[in-house]
Amino acid sequence: MKKLNLVFVLLATTAFGCSVVSVQKDALPQSFNQNAPSKELGVNTEKIAAVDSLLQSFVEEKKLNSVAAFVAKGGNVVYKKAFGLKDVENQIPATIDDYYVLFSQTKAVTTVAFMTLVEKGLVAVDDPVSKYFPEIPDQVVAKVNEDGTYETRPVETPMTFAHLMSHSSGLNAGLVGEIRRAEGKKDGAPAGFGGQVPDKKPNGQRSFGGNADSKHLEEEMLALVKYPLGFDPGSEWNYHISTNMLAYMIERISGKPLREYVKETILEPLGMDNTDWYYQPEALNRFVKPYSAVDGKLEPGSTMYAEGTVSSEQTYSEGAIGLNGPIEDYARFCQMLLNKGEFNGYRILKPETVEMMTTVNRLPEQNSGGKGFQFGLGFELYNEVKKPAPAVSNTAYAWGGLLGTEYIIDPQNDLIVLFYMNMFKRDPLYPKFLGKVYDIFNYQPKTE
Repeated sequence: MKKLNLVFVLLATTAFGCSVVSVQKDALPQSFNQNAPSKELGVNTEKIAAVDSLLQSFVEEKKLNSVAAFVAKGGNVVYKKAFGLKDVENQIPATIDDYYVLFSQTKAVTTVAFMTLVEKGLVAVDDPVSKYFPEIPDQVVAKVNEDGTYETRPVETPMTFAHLMSHSSGLNAGLVGEIRRAEGKKDGAPAGFGGQVPDKKPNGQRSFGGNADSKHLEEEMLALVKYPLGFDPGSEWNYHISTNMLAYMIERISGKPLREYVKETILEPLGMDNTDWYYQPEALNRFVKPYSAVDGKLEPGSTMYAEGTVSSEQTYSEGAIGLNGPIEDYARFCQMLLNKGEFNGYRILKPETVEMMTTVNRLPEQNSGGKGFQFGLGFELYNEVKKPAPAVSNTAYAWGGLLGTEYIIDPQNDLIVLFYMNMFKRDPLYPKFLGKVYDIFNYQPKTE
């Protein structure tokens, strides 16, 4: 792409079946520079060797079977390596192109997809969800009786889309989860994907506690809204299920299945060609096998999550979990956010939208996330109280997945860092890695 001094913005209908913005400009990287000069970036090559040693030690000490890491500063790739074995039993080496089950890294992609609807003027962040889904609960559980019945009261604040994106909606929270679990046991309802036996190939990846036989997300959400909320929207933090409701709202507002809308608005424009909910059967060999670190040994874990991606039915996709793929694909998503909404020649979001999502804390000061825990729209926000490494700036935001995939986007340091493993039981390895990465650039603890 030829560099120009002016910014040209072209609104065009693309082969992806939607309108996206094509961007040409000097200031922001539109692709990764794979041959970045270390000196110009302030990289200490000796400290890169220290990162190598650390990751190799994780493998040798059997703290994980394999790990992939990706670091880019200003779009310049500083570190991109994989260590260990993706399949220990068959001694298959890990590569940087391996597929990882991403679990909750799906949530940020779903949130960005919803914000594209906001930018199209189809919905607003502070709109009540009931405007688009009248069945959404407007009652809060006040008391659960001994016989399992319960009493409710009206909500003090209607649920908005901001509540869904910040996990403060009250859906399935507190006593409601207990009520639903008790009713499920009494009625003999399916336990959901998390409760299935490993030898039953699932149709997609799905949240724990859902209906294992449901074909579409709509079924799950229509069942969910039959129950009241666990707390008033905005008054507490309760993780996970809100993003599934957000995904269902994407389907209702856009008129398209979640997978289709996400692929055409985010994955395909960004060139995330290997990231998806589903694949052809031959892709199963590209997945890293999951393990657990137990008493200095690696124990194989269930492979049903990867197997769920090659289901012959391929109908169920949800917004809270389900995406899979290689580390550099998701790095493209991270760089787009670091670029304030654009990458690969396409603008996904406006800069002011990214700013709103990643700088405004949406939670009360005291919440179940712990002291200093803050959350914006789709991302944890770091501050002087709670950071994964001392040198992380107060502008950074991040999240991760259940099996140990992590990423951080640090605007002040113009940096993205990704760390991938698929481990059910593990030691907290990511903070050690992140500290070594920041040390590559001699970054010091931030106090702003």
